[in-house]
Amino acid sequence: MRDLSALPKAHLHLHLDGALRLSTYRELAAAAGLPAPLPTSYGSFADFGETIMAAARSMRTRDEVGRVVREIVEDAAAAGARWVEVSMWPGLFGGRIGTHDEAIAVVVEAGRAAAAAAGTGFGLVVAANRDRGPAEAVEVARLAATRAGGGVVGFGLDGDETAAPPADFVDAFGIARAAGLLAVPHAGELSGPSSIRDALDLLGADRLMHGVRAVEDPALVSRLAEGPTSLDVCPTSNVMLSVVPSLSDHPLPRLLDAGVACSVNADDPLLFDTDLLREYERCRDELKLTDDQLAAVARTSVLASAAPAQVKEQASAGIDAWLAS
Repeated sequence: MRDLSALPKAHLHLHLDGALRLSTYRELAAAAGLPAPLPTSYGSFADFGETIMAAARSMRTRDEVGRVVREIVEDAAAAGARWVEVSMWPGLFGGRIGTHDEAIAVVVEAGRAAAAAAGTGFGLVVAANRDRGPAEAVEVARLAATRAGGGVVGFGLDGDETAAPPADFVDAFGIARAAGLLAVPHAGELSGPSSIRDALDLLGADRLMHGVRAVEDPALVSRLAEGPTSLDVCPTSNVMLSVVPSLSDHPLPRLLDAGVACSVNADDPLLFDTDLLREYERCRDELKLTDDQLAAVARTSVLASAAPAQVKEQASAGIDAWLAS
């Protein structure tokens, strides 16, 4: 059996505030005198949001944020990632490590340094928060645009998908796309196919974070199969947040069989007790994906990323070598 940690891949759907190591989270929370709640299930998306904000509050200083970013990159590299894209809403730190621009700078600097040490690559997706409204999203997009080419590679849209439709964020994504940033909104997780269509048609999505509910609409599946938009799929997350009833019911195999380009990701490893390698292992062991399918998933993750051409070429060659081994 081929070693999945040796399969070159990219980690594309990964939230900074949900990716702390469990030991680090407990250590930082204890030092801050904060509780460290970590449910084994979530009754609602609001419950999930409260938990992830608790994790965010445990990071109080630039050094602590730098440590978390370094460990995220190290963990991804250990799982075989040749490129890591971490997503962050700049308001995450509530001014604790400076302005929004300064917070972005801290994360980019730490990510690039960690990636250089680990032999991988790093890019930051700056995300707007649906709950904060369109005006703030425009401000965040303008800020992200100023750092295009300087470590920021994409613009995302986080938060409760049912709280605000993609149409509210057209202006923000227009700013981001004009700056050359990838458009990577959440869609097709808590809302269905109409949200995905709007993310494609109104926001110009290059990738969809989740997108798995496209399976509810055969015409939409056919459209996605024609490309170029890929789905950043997170199987364990979808189970934990009741998007699907169980892993065995996950639509990833059906999407792949239909020709939809999908990557596999961990989303919020801390909150869902998973990591990138375990997601690939679960796809093999429980979803019964073949090594050819897993290699295709890994190749999608690499080619759909913002990684430099040389990184993509080397990773693709490594995927070919993994299949030939």
